[in-house]
Amino acid sequence: MELKEKITLDMLTKDSVSVLRQQFLTFNGEEMQVGGNIRNAYMNSKSGREQLKTVLSDEYYNAVMAVWGDNPTVDEPMIEESEET
Repeated sequence: MELKEKITLDMLTKDSVSVLRQQFLTFNGEEMQVGGNIRNAYMNSKSGREQLKTVLSDEYYNAVMAVWGDNPTVDEPMIEESEET
């Protein structure tokens, strides 16, 4: 029995990417998925690039950077503080 992870870079645009992770088990020559799909989206922002670097191998990260280029295209999300009255 061999367990392997498949990673799919889905919906890759200049502004974002969706990373799909799937676990597969090979048993008696037949491949079957174990568990559910895990999908995370990342924006082409400074923090999105940093997050992506920590979760992807260089091979996948470099593929995304080939589309995204050298500079982020999305501003960092603004966190608004609410005033209590």
